[in-house]
Amino acid sequence: MDQFFSGIKLYGDDFSLDEIQAWFEDEKEGYADLGAKNKTQYSYAYHELNKIFGFECIKNIRDAEVLGLGSAYGDELLPVLPQSKAITILEPSDSFQNAQIHGVPCHYVKPNMNGDMPFEDNKFNIITSFGVLHHIPNVSHVISEIARCLDKGGYALIREPITSMGDWRNKRRGLTMRERGIPVKLFDEMIEKSGMEITRKTLCMFPPLSILAKKFGITPYNSRFIVYLDKLLSRVFYWNYRYHAEKGYQKFRPTSVFYLLRKK
Repeated sequence: MDQFFSGIKLYGDDFSLDEIQAWFEDEKEGYADLGAKNKTQYSYAYHELNKIFGFECIKNIRDAEVLGLGSAYGDELLPVLPQSKAITILEPSDSFQNAQIHGVPCHYVKPNMNGDMPFEDNKFNIITSFGVLHHIPNVSHVISEIARCLDKGGYALIREPITSMGDWRNKRRGLTMRERGIPVKLFDEMIEKSGMEITRKTLCMFPPLSILAKKFGITPYNSRFIVYLDKLLSRVFYWNYRYHAEKGYQKFRPTSVFYLLRKK
């Protein structure tokens, strides 16, 4: 397992079809089972982060066809609704359904277990994946599918963890069975291979700041001030980045990356 914990290879990316199927079944209701299926208690906690690093940078698109990967109730897409004419959500769970989101038609589609997306080429103007790819085994294939389904000149917004999230061979409190982050170097390589260009790449989610904010009752990534401070601290402590932290001081590093990608 050393090659995976060192970040040289991504665990699961070369799985067989049978292994992918087993993974898919384990993760299908994973996020919902952590509490998201209870809509009365559900609250989306990343609006300002997504807006600052992504949505606010794509104001040149109107009447967009939007695809959200694993977007649950669609709350994460609220900032882009004024630019949208239709929303499609690729969602494995049966726990989330919305016929429309603030008046914009919304259609739910089940993903294929092997990662192939059931859409034609160049269909969507905007595609989002916020904390979804790290739940998937064959990440590189799904990134290539995002590129295929994205229209020329369109944007993909991707935010994912870039650390191991602990030892995924053991049960971890507050996490699903299979999720693990994507090493940032491998992430860059997958995106380059897909043909999409990186318009903006932002390191984010510095854990000590998030912990401190929550102690003061602040939802950190719904606060513009905290998001900008988090960006600064993530940049300053990037020297300490490693995929799998084994010592306390190694946890003082950014744990996620936000990509704004464009299809040429």
